[in-house]
Amino acid sequence: MTTNRIITINDTTLRDGEQTAGVAFTAEEKLAIARALAAAGVPEMEVGIPAMGPLEQEVIRAIAAEDLPSRLMVWGRMCASDLEVARQCGAHIVNLSVPVSDLQIRHKLGKDHRWVLDSIRRFVPLARDAGLDVCVGGEDSSRADLDFLHQVLAAAQAAGARRFRFADTLGVLDPFATFDRIKALRAESDLEIEMHAHDDLGLATANTLAAACAGATHINTTVNGLGERAGNAALEESVVALKHLYNMDTGVDPLKFPEISDLVARASGRPVAVNKSIVGANVFTHEAGIHVDGLTKNPANYQAFDPAEIGKGHRIILGKHSGSSSVIHAYRDLGIELSEDRARRILPRVRNYAMAYKRPPGFRELMSYYLESSRPAAS
Repeated sequence: MTTNRIITINDTTLRDGEQTAGVAFTAEEKLAIARALAAAGVPEMEVGIPAMGPLEQEVIRAIAAEDLPSRLMVWGRMCASDLEVARQCGAHIVNLSVPVSDLQIRHKLGKDHRWVLDSIRRFVPLARDAGLDVCVGGEDSSRADLDFLHQVLAAAQAAGARRFRFADTLGVLDPFATFDRIKALRAESDLEIEMHAHDDLGLATANTLAAACAGATHINTTVNGLGERAGNAALEESVVALKHLYNMDTGVDPLKFPEISDLVARASGRPVAVNKSIVGANVFTHEAGIHVDGLTKNPANYQAFDPAEIGKGHRIILGKHSGSSSVIHAYRDLGIELSEDRARRILPRVRNYAMAYKRPPGFRELMSYYLESSRPAAS
């Protein structure tokens, strides 16, 4: 499936990302992350929850004072107190969140469908009067009755909202169900539709891509996939996958991903796993001999996309699974050209070292193997 459609990233690292258990950004860190996201071309970012109090409001106002090229969103419940503090923060958009599943409406709020629809009709116009664009956030949309969701979107649009956030709050959807539900909403409404996916089943990015294919106009992401519980759809995964799988443009510069990933990892105290897709330290590292041989013949043999797109390159290391091509490559990096025969003689030493010490042999070991391989074989 290919398309030239543009999809808008609304990155929520500074809101839902910070809701990761144990994560708390300082004001300086939030400003630095906001600047980095804007510099990368992220068009929208959700920057906080004003109802948390004066300190949160002060940081949001400081981000707004930066006059970044990105549109800023703040999050609040659909109630008078949250709307009042949201309108004082200098943001462009407010997400007014309300549960839309029968389970949460009844057992969290003790309310009914009519109360939800009446709240939308009441608070959306008030937010518009305050000069804010409005996104109606449908908490627990993935477990909501589809017919009721149609009513919610109709009420939101009639009240003046520009967007509906479909929140898979508990991360319970798969891509097939996501596609069907977003497609059904798209067929019934002209509102912008924003997908907010959680990763409880490891499907946040997949569900986000499915929503985009089904007609969602906006997607929520977080840097490194931070977020409540298992996290949210990762910014870096979503941008690269949308481009390479569906030819969807986000306007976000992948060359900025290593820098942003490192910044958020340090600020959050959550290191990035070495095998994390796109930004992990080892995702372009190769050991297996068949892969290294294929790469040296043509990089397309074993690369899904060019690592240069995110400012990286392939790295070949020696280990248990290395072949003679890897050995030749490693010695070439040292300025030594090996014959195939000599590489095959060195290879067992490399494998034995890797198994014994759980790491690649270093310069000293490689030079020792080289000198040993130059000696005549004992008769």
